[in-house]
Order: sequence, then structure tokens, then C-alpha cells
Amino acid sequence: MPIEVTARHMHATDDLQAYARQKAKEILEDFPVLEHIHVVLDIEKHGKRHIAEVVLQVKRHGTMEATGLSDNLRTSIDLAFEKAQRQVGKLCEKVQDHKPGTKDIESGRGKGV
Repeated sequence: MPIEVTARHMHATDDLQAYARQKAKEILEDFPVLEHIHVVLDIEKHGKRHIAEVVLQVKRHGTMEATGLSDNLRTSIDLAFEKAQRQVGKLCEKVQDHKPGTKDIESGRGKGV
């Protein structure tokens, strides 16, 4: 599973890249439908806004994006991955629950009657 970490307008330290990769590995363990994760780290306004953007490639469903914004880059990474995890979780629930189940067998309106 490829995991990419890109730094924009800054130089990301090895420690920060390892932290982002660790978060990406955690979400990959929870959701095997992910094909690719790209983490973009960015600093704007002279170091005051730290932005972490997570782009997820989901099998048969395209891409999903989540962004975290704070004054600390690690906090931004955490926020972005929390949002991404919620989004993928909702997608997985939606995909699994799309078929109707057995409604009411006793009244004769369900399956098998």
C-alpha cells in the first residue's frame, strides 16, 4: 500500500514524516478498501497556519479528502486523519447496508414467503 508524504512551503523532518506514515498505517489497518494515501503538509502565513491534507484513494469509489488546520503540524495531522477515518467509515457503512434485509416474515411481506 503506497503512502506518500509531501511537504509544501517547508522541509518536513524525518520525525514528522514518520508520524504521518504511522497515522496512515493505522487507518490502513482499519480499512482494507484503501489503495493509496497521500499526505500533504503545508505551512502558510509565516508559520502561523499549519495544514495537513489527507487524500485517500478508495477501491471502486474514487478519492476522498480531509484537511486539518491548527497552529501545530502534529495536531493538524491528527485532525485530518480523524476526519478521513469518519469519512471512510461512513462510506463502508453505506456500501454494506445498501441491500434491504428481511422486513417482516410473519406478515408475509418478507423474503422466503
